[in-house]
Amino acid sequence: MAADILLYDAEIVPVGKDQLQHLEMTRDVASRINNVLGETLVLPKAKIQEHTKLVPGIDGEKMSKSRNNTINIFLTDKKLRKQIMGIKTDSLALEDPKNPDTDNVFALYKLLASATQIKEMRANYEGGNYGYGHAKQALYELIIEKFATVRTKYNHFMENKHEIDEALSIGAEKASATASKVIKRLRKKIGY
Repeated sequence: MAADILLYDAEIVPVGKDQLQHLEMTRDVASRINNVLGETLVLPKAKIQEHTKLVPGIDGEKMSKSRNNTINIFLTDKKLRKQIMGIKTDSLALEDPKNPDTDNVFALYKLLASATQIKEMRANYEGGNYGYGHAKQALYELIIEKFATVRTKYNHFMENKHEIDEALSIGAEKASATASKVIKRLRKKIGY
């Protein structure tokens, strides 16, 4: 991971809170090399988006592919809805008021919704006669709305994979050119 960051002279690296220690190790490696060889490598800085540090999964734990608790926004509408309807909730009755601050569906909803939508959903929860099925349907509709363009592009590229290969090839050429400069600079410093 350190090589992948240092190889491209990355100045700012977007990371999740759980990856921060990897960036610190990368900075340590670069700092040590710079102390021995002089200014050779860029010391990258972490960029963490404070409001999205932790995205809850459908089971209420941290969203993670290894936990298999993600929401795949690229599923077909029917499969996506089924996945969202499977989000873990408590067993309060429809008529009971619910606490939005302890609910998985609301936690996910507020990551995507506008302030007005969040306020309305909170009122629905606290007012009672609003079931988790209603909240899950609202989340499903919000995801469909928010990611409509991205989902369309995804489907296009899945049907035209040659376009992905072409873009990856162009990106690989650019990355190789940048990496070559860093490697040459490093080799020159160590006399290789």
